[in-house]
Amino acid sequence: MVQSSDETLSQADYEALATLRYTLRKFTDFSTSAAQEAGLPPQQHQALLAIKGNRQGEAMTIGMLAERLLIAPHTATELVGRLIDAGYVTRHPDPVDKRRQTLRLTEQSEEVLLRLSAIHLREIRDMAPELIEILKHLQADVRNN
Repeated sequence: MVQSSDETLSQADYEALATLRYTLRKFTDFSTSAAQEAGLPPQQHQALLAIKGNRQGEAMTIGMLAERLLIAPHTATELVGRLIDAGYVTRHPDPVDKRRQTLRLTEQSEEVLLRLSAIHLREIRDMAPELIEILKHLQADVRNN
């Protein structure tokens, strides 16, 4: 839902927003291509990263994965099924709540994720100066209003 605002936007604001969206799209395109080159559909790569990046000591569940990926629980269940079939994830009963299933990465997924994460971090570091400048501009405009 778009909320109306009394705030007047400058041409520089529009340029910064457009540049931010363009830069984010460039990164998303890079990420999609990198995942596909590694033999992973982008959504599977995002799922593996979400599982690996879950808080230390906290097991990932299908419901949590759905939330992290902003997808419906039944879609997450299908995605996990594909990851299991591909040998990237295993599913285990939660020791605390047997109704829940927890997800663990396999050695195969750990290797793929390590390679993909390293190249993603390099790309982010390359893009960082541009992103920082855009965000500084947007932040400065907030402070000035």
